[in-house]
Amino acid sequence: MNFSQLAQIAAHSGGILFIMPILLLIVLWVSFERFLYLNRMTHLGEQTAQALDSLPDLRPSSLSPLAESTPAPFKPLLEVPLRYPQIQDSGRLSEVLQEVVMRQVPTLDRGLWILDTTITLAPLLGLLGTIVGMFHAFQVLNNVSNNPTAITGNVAEALLATAAGLVIAIIGLVTFNGLHNRMRLVVHQMETLRTMLVNRLEGLSHQQALEISSAKPVYHAAQEA
Repeated sequence: MNFSQLAQIAAHSGGILFIMPILLLIVLWVSFERFLYLNRMTHLGEQTAQALDSLPDLRPSSLSPLAESTPAPFKPLLEVPLRYPQIQDSGRLSEVLQEVVMRQVPTLDRGLWILDTTITLAPLLGLLGTIVGMFHAFQVLNNVSNNPTAITGNVAEALLATAAGLVIAIIGLVTFNGLHNRMRLVVHQMETLRTMLVNRLEGLSHQQALEISSAKPVYHAAQEA
């Protein structure tokens, strides 16, 4: 089958087969770009969690270098204790961190709507191309001089549009589910960092309470003197 025959088949599908390669390129491009991005974010989340695990508290001297060296979407989480040092309540800090997580999720989800739309659009366009091709196939019967069995070849060509749409949808569905699972992993890492930051705020408050309690005898001794 040469290029002219393929062009003829595509023309009989109402031009739908000309659109299928474009949809396939869109699926492959979005899948490749999002996979590289989310894969990099996954490794970055693991490194950030390990670095934060080594910090005993949220003192700016220890947290600030880590926040400066960490890119988004994890950097805004680490910057919250530095931007709001007056927050000493773990519940309030957890709410502020949850707000930051919600703002960062759309950056992870960017572009996946294109993949989701293509998964639904490709089979529908393929079916439309097959219907248009069937009209051309049945036109063989209008001419009595034509062999009625020739319609079978035209029907087979018309089904190519549906087959192309299903192939694109299958590829897109597999990659979409894989990317969505990877995105959920990154969101889970952000939630883990949020919990770690809240726990270290409690550790810092407990340490401050111990310092205050240890300083009370000195203060009372000074008063008695």
